[in-house]
Amino acid sequence: MSNFQTIRFRRPTNNQEAEKPAPLPPKLRHTGILQDQLRRAARPPWSPSFSLALRILMLVRFTAAMYSNIQDCDEVFNFWEPLHYLDKGYGFQTWETSPVYAIRSWAYIILYYLPARVLDVVIHESGKRPAFFMVRATLALISSTCEAKFYDTVRERINNRVARYMLFMLASSAGMWNASTALLPSTFAMYANTLACAYAFLPPSSQDGGRTLRATLLFATGALVGWPFALALAIPFVFEELFVFGGDRVPASAWTDWIVGRWTRLMLSGAAAAQIAIPVILIDTFFYGKVVAVPWNIVKYNVFPDAVRGPGLYGTSPWYFYVLNLLLNFNIVVPLALISLPALYITYRVDRRRLGVYTVSSETSSPFTLLALRLVPFYIWLGILTVQPHKEERFMYPAYPLLCFNAAVTTYLIRGWLEQVYIKVTKSPYRASKTSIFNRSTLFIVLLSMLISLSRIFALWKYYHTPMTIVYVFEKEEVPHLLNATGLLPHTLPPPELMSEYKARKATDREDEDDFDLALIEQFGLRICLGKEWHRFPGHYLVPTGVRVDWIKSEFDGLLPAHFQETGRNSSIGVRATGTSAVPVGLNDLNKEEPMHYVDVSSCDYLIDLDFPDDPIVSPNEPRYILDQETWDPIICLPFLDARHSSLLTRTLWLPGETWQSQNSFGDYCLLRNRETVARKIRQVESNNLTE
Repeated sequence: MSNFQTIRFRRPTNNQEAEKPAPLPPKLRHTGILQDQLRRAARPPWSPSFSLALRILMLVRFTAAMYSNIQDCDEVFNFWEPLHYLDKGYGFQTWETSPVYAIRSWAYIILYYLPARVLDVVIHESGKRPAFFMVRATLALISSTCEAKFYDTVRERINNRVARYMLFMLASSAGMWNASTALLPSTFAMYANTLACAYAFLPPSSQDGGRTLRATLLFATGALVGWPFALALAIPFVFEELFVFGGDRVPASAWTDWIVGRWTRLMLSGAAAAQIAIPVILIDTFFYGKVVAVPWNIVKYNVFPDAVRGPGLYGTSPWYFYVLNLLLNFNIVVPLALISLPALYITYRVDRRRLGVYTVSSETSSPFTLLALRLVPFYIWLGILTVQPHKEERFMYPAYPLLCFNAAVTTYLIRGWLEQVYIKVTKSPYRASKTSIFNRSTLFIVLLSMLISLSRIFALWKYYHTPMTIVYVFEKEEVPHLLNATGLLPHTLPPPELMSEYKARKATDREDEDDFDLALIEQFGLRICLGKEWHRFPGHYLVPTGVRVDWIKSEFDGLLPAHFQETGRNSSIGVRATGTSAVPVGLNDLNKEEPMHYVDVSSCDYLIDLDFPDDPIVSPNEPRYILDQETWDPIICLPFLDARHSSLLTRTLWLPGETWQSQNSFGDYCLLRNRETVARKIRQVESNNLTE
């Protein structure tokens, strides 16, 4: 029997009491076998402690921080690049961060400025790549903590088995692998809503005002700092707080006083939560140089667009987009989540005691009602997003933990159905308590989901991680190669016998050494360009300082990001705020192409390009640069999946072996070096150093 203790007349004080079966008849009470069955039944099902759950989640999330891809170019250009600008004084800017439109909040971006700087401040490690992964590690820590708290509430207040199933679905799913460490407002809303549900899933009670205040503050934080639309997930909580008895037993004569008290408490909590908007508006006003309410701008742009503007400019998708996308990221967990409410109704009809002993009364709430209210938010979110024409995977992030919760509840209810069928067949509840078929059934569901998710995660790494690997090769191999070609590298890397002295000097005077290394790179004035692969650019944090990134013309005819107004490397946040408040030239909200953002390909020292040898698509703006060997020298080419010419199953999942991989087609994702321009710059740098 479960432990939905928050919705019973007599609330158990712990899981052990919640799991106790009904007393045996006196004649059977002292038989040895039945005593052993009773002892086993009295023990609650195993579930990890909060500490163990946190460690499991942290292990997975920190791994994702190190190895997961950047799934969405919006993450790079609207959040990583503005953060890089605050940190380093340059980066790309989109029209969303222009003061003219102001639909991206600097209050969200500034949250991660300290993690980006902490290594430089604490251990004087000022490299940009470490800063990138420090921010990701911070995201992983926040996600793990919020998920573990949510798990602990489900374990203590709902059911051990439900909590256990949910934990392993959360930890293993490809969807959470992508979402947990993404620098996106929808991810922040996921954190806030997950933590809010850790309190909202407690029983509503007139004696527990803390639950109402904490949940309300967290829902509001997710909406005001993160994404305003995520507030829709709080609708069932608000309904429950206003109208559902929950943990209260309310006689008819006291109903008026009860509802006035509940409504008053929620309104006061809402008023307190609204104060979160004040620092958000102040921060955004500082960076945009004018009074601006970004949450309202986001709602206005997406909900009340005019005839020529709106999210539809960036693509529309069919109604089933999210169903297919969720299946990709959560596999069999998705149908389990979708049938959670019907499954609850079936359980109400065939196994009403599954949620605990309950006597029908007009003075209390049914445990089925309360559980249904906890299952509804996922349906609300999926319904709202499905009717929107513009759809993106990241929009679903706030509801990912709730999806896993719904699926875990369904798994638990299915286990109950199996028990009822077994009892009807065997005519003995005691034989049912001894069989392992139920444990094996639920274990099969969870393990199958985990294995499919693991295969999907490996597919993302094997098939699509190349863009991040290419910029790593550029920073760690190609740039040192240039320094070595000019004879400058020995100045930065002394011979082994002097290495200890060099390290000691760097530890005490790191800033001077970094400036010296940077000055060497800046002598080249290198430019790395992207054409049709602009949307896979992983951001300036992964490109060496002193290297400029620019766009070349491709067949894409929409608006590309422009460069922020650059400031000095040592400038303050206040100085950089003058750049964020300046109105940029060449940015519009019509997704209209601006030619001024392009440079001539002949001016590029390096080019990142993708070539599909099996089925090349050639156009005047997208030639096969890799074949122009007189101009371009391939530094490295790595495989990148050609999804158009690969089997649906093998491109979705990864398995080892030639038989599986032979169903896929791959292109070459290449870093190309312009022979002429790079050679000329090497000669120029050598000449300058000889003159000096």
